[in-house]
Amino acid sequence: MAEKKIRTFAPHALFKRIGSHATPRDYRHRQAIFAQGDKADAMFYIQTGNVKLTVASRGGKKAVIAIMRQGDFFGEGCLVKQSLRMSSATAIQPSTIARVKRATIVRIIHQEPAFAKLFISYLLLRIGRIEEEFVGQIFNSSEKRLARVLLLLASFGLQSKPEPAILKVSQETLAEMIGTTRSRVSYFMNRFRKMGLIDYNGSLRVHRTLLSFLLHE
Repeated sequence: MAEKKIRTFAPHALFKRIGSHATPRDYRHRQAIFAQGDKADAMFYIQTGNVKLTVASRGGKKAVIAIMRQGDFFGEGCLVKQSLRMSSATAIQPSTIARVKRATIVRIIHQEPAFAKLFISYLLLRIGRIEEEFVGQIFNSSEKRLARVLLLLASFGLQSKPEPAILKVSQETLAEMIGTTRSRVSYFMNRFRKMGLIDYNGSLRVHRTLLSFLLHE
């Protein structure tokens, strides 16, 4: 029960404490928030929207390492002194993201043990979620990876509402996120639509039934 409480309320409680020190900014779809190699001097909180974290090799190959959702923090690597960004962060739909300076986070952690404890608990849960996503990338088919990404973006794991979630994300972006081609994404999307798991006609609506498909297929 305690873990569920932290998973549900920790991000909001954390941001409530630091919100007065945050600077919100609106980002367009595909707009960069920071780039790999940039100086890490702040942490971010997603008020609305979604963000993808990617890494690039020296040879130019790119990989999506995490999908961050509304209510998530990212960029916590700034807490290491004189650190550089190990990944790039990009909005994958219109998003509002709050920026909090490293010095502010460090000061609050030192002054408030309760905040520090909650923050550590949240980070541990976040690490566990990212590990689950990596396992899914390795062992699941492209179709299941697509279903998982759509559910993550729709945040069905964080809410109980049965209404479909409306997403604004291109097939090109989805292909990049799951490591396949746009044509394969198009094929799977048409299959999901025929099964009644999504509506895809100008806008993308994800139904909760997609979760049952992912769990039982």
